Amino acid sequence: MSSTALTFLAPPPGLAPEVDFALDTVDGADGLYSLVSAAPSAGASGHRLFVLDAAIYLPAYQPEITDEQRASLDLNDAGEARVLVVANSTETGTTVNLLAPIVLNTRTLQCAQVILEGQDWPVRTPLGAFAAA
Repeated sequence: MSSTALTFLAPPPGLAPEVDFALDTVDGADGLYSLVSAAPSAGASGHRLFVLDAAIYLPAYQPEITDEQRASLDLNDAGEARVLVVANSTETGTTVNLLAPIVLNTRTLQCAQVILEGQDWPVRTPLGAFAAA
């Protein structure tokens, strides 16, 4: 298993005060990762999310971030950005949050969960439905 240390510019929604996470590959599932809080705050058990590399699982997904979001992440060009989407497993299948992707600067290893302004992406969409579109 491979692991990369990431730092969020601000705690992801619902995970405050955590900003330091490990992005761990999931063996046998290219582009699927476990995002785990690196140092859970006192008394907390730590947080874990599953995220998908959008380029692998959702190649038609092309979110546009604002100039302000790009500047805050110190992105010099699109090639430095990696887009991850949070995946949620339910009884009826896996859904992904397309409205609030995690944008990772692969050069600095800083990231942010951004809200895509003025774009009509759903918060919960079945993974298979979007991937087939």
